Amino acid sequence: MKYFLIAGEASGDLHGGRLIKALREADKDSGFCYLGGDFMEKASGAKPIVHYKKMAYMAFSEVLRHLPEIFGNMRSAKNALDSFHPDAVILIDYPSFNLKIAKYAYKKGIPVYYYISPKVWAWKEWRVKEIKKYVRKVLSILPFETEFYARHNVESDYVGNPTYNEIYEFRQNAPEFLEFVEKHGIRDRRPIIALLPGSRAGEIRNNLPPMYKAASRFSNFQPIVAAAPNIEKDFYACVLNRNRIKASPLLVEADTFSLVANSAAALVTSGTATLETAVIGTPQVVCYRANGSKLAYKLFEHILKVPFVSLPNLIANKNVVKELLLHECTPDNIAKELEPLLYDSPQWRAMCDGYNTVCEKLGKKDSAKEAARIILHDLTPTKVR
Repeated sequence: MKYFLIAGEASGDLHGGRLIKALREADKDSGFCYLGGDFMEKASGAKPIVHYKKMAYMAFSEVLRHLPEIFGNMRSAKNALDSFHPDAVILIDYPSFNLKIAKYAYKKGIPVYYYISPKVWAWKEWRVKEIKKYVRKVLSILPFETEFYARHNVESDYVGNPTYNEIYEFRQNAPEFLEFVEKHGIRDRRPIIALLPGSRAGEIRNNLPPMYKAASRFSNFQPIVAAAPNIEKDFYACVLNRNRIKASPLLVEADTFSLVANSAAALVTSGTATLETAVIGTPQVVCYRANGSKLAYKLFEHILKVPFVSLPNLIANKNVVKELLLHECTPDNIAKELEPLLYDSPQWRAMCDGYNTVCEKLGKKDSAKEAARIILHDLTPTKVR
């Protein structure tokens, strides 16, 4: 059968590559056409119609500036879909773009599957109506999403979480502390506090300064920053210097799992990294600064439809990790929450128990293989073409 996939950013490309590999193993006659990146190219052996680097426009102002490119990408996707005649369309997150393709494919009678759901349970819940109308099945990677979709009469299956799979693979050859610091040329042998300020420039501008100030208060530890692959390396020092922090932070590139695994604790901007840190088992404080105003915090509370913002807390449905959001995300508050996590303490032991709950709820399914199995089972009895 033929599969048409769309991933609009780096994480989607990674998950898309794993899914293509699983589909190829399960369906020996499979063919692929996609919008995505290098992982999907390696798995499929075909070039992308559009590379995700030409699609990953996030902020509203950035989207406005690139409207011609976005419309061009949409035309390219529709033209490729028309010429490829797929048996199924598989969408990976990226909802603003992908839901338009879902509608287009639905009108052509092509079944649409959503692997890695948009976070409609947190905001923009109105998108559920489009998903219900145009998507045949949601293949969820978060266990609480199936209950959410059931309330909206949307068919969904939990297929396991790729983060659990990725970290399980990582642990097979995870470096010890001395191996890690020698690999990255880190001469300092003090324990590490990992700083994960995000992958976008705006996130780093907001989150790195309070993180760095808080971590620097603990002189027996060294702060090390997980560098994002798409950010210039001197940007981190510039951000600190603009905030009157005279420092050239140590950076670790393309090895975040090893950094987190070899750290005493981590300061993590809300997102998938919070779940990765929890599954690795490193204590953390979740930091999300944005503009930091109380007014924004109140607005944030009204927009969000969930009691937490970090994935460990959402999955466990309780406070596993401390969330310091907006105006609460200050160096003083971060340092206060971080300190008891740097040694064996009741706070750290409680977090460990919470991490165990998270891992139990995630389960051990291989998400890509399970998604491939469900798609094939769903298609085979009534093969589209």
